[in-house]
Amino acid sequence: MGKLHSFQFITLNGFLNDPNGDFSWHRHGTEENQFASDSMQSGTTLLFGRKTYEMMASFWPTPAAMESSPEVAQKMNAAKKIVFSRTLKQAGWENTLIVNDAVEEMKQLKKTSDGNFTLLGSGTILTQFAEANLIDQYMIMIDPVAIGAGSAIFGGISQKLNLELTNVQSFKSGVVLLSYRPLVRD
Repeated sequence: MGKLHSFQFITLNGFLNDPNGDFSWHRHGTEENQFASDSMQSGTTLLFGRKTYEMMASFWPTPAAMESSPEVAQKMNAAKKIVFSRTLKQAGWENTLIVNDAVEEMKQLKKTSDGNFTLLGSGTILTQFAEANLIDQYMIMIDPVAIGAGSAIFGGISQKLNLELTNVQSFKSGVVLLSYRPLVRD
């Protein structure tokens, strides 16, 4: 059975991005780049909502990405990718499949695959997967910065989500990575 991991960057006060969708406040140091590269095991399928996909697809295939993070860029570009969208009609980033129904597709993929799946960003899809109890591991990278407003990591969730801390990793930049697994809901 496939495993679904969620990987999010957030501010100290729990925002994924600011009201304009910007997350340039995230600190990308050498350690964070190495962690990202190490985390991208071969065979992992990357998952995105449309907005995150469009942002990632506009950066990772570029020469700027290859210059700033060559190992991560190579792995991002080579990875299988699924974008969940009801509006996107064409995917220009190599190895990308467009899927309309995120929850039903993920249920089937987990049942029929032995591989790993990693959801990057994509707050709306995160909420849908969390509420459907599909996520096996939450990896939340907290940056030492606060912003006044934005999209909260679990802003759309309608029920309590109980988690157990499984790992803590800190980086020289002040970023902290918290890993959680879901517990049975009340």
